[in-house]
Amino acid sequence: MEWRVARKLPAVKLVAAALFALLGAFVATDVVGRSLVALAAAGLVASAVRDLVLPVRLRADAEGLTLVAGVARRRRLPWSQIERVRLDERQRLGLRTELLEIDTGDELHFLGERDLGVPPAEALTALTALAPAPARLRQPPREPSS
Repeated sequence: MEWRVARKLPAVKLVAAALFALLGAFVATDVVGRSLVALAAAGLVASAVRDLVLPVRLRADAEGLTLVAGVARRRRLPWSQIERVRLDERQRLGLRTELLEIDTGDELHFLGERDLGVPPAEALTALTALAPAPARLRQPPREPSS
């Protein structure tokens, strides 16, 4: 099983970068404004390149998980190293976010819908079904939200 960045996302980022470049060239009148717009465009291009080079953010098999860690590194995690995989849900300013949280005890890895191409809850269900029986991944009961 594998989860990847949606195929259209890098294209959207590149179009946005081009729009920022045009904005910088024709609208920004001072050096600081042009520099900020250029920096934003460069960040979008870098993010799009990462999406094109490493589109698969999470891969799961009978032995464990492989995920992208950092900018361009892959990390292999055997099931025995994974303490918990759960859905991290937050609500702030009227917006609800979901992240797939992979806990190894020493590190936390977070993947959102943009990384997975599917809602994190769907990925959690698939991972729970795939995990070996002794290491079944269970989401702890939800705490009441305040």
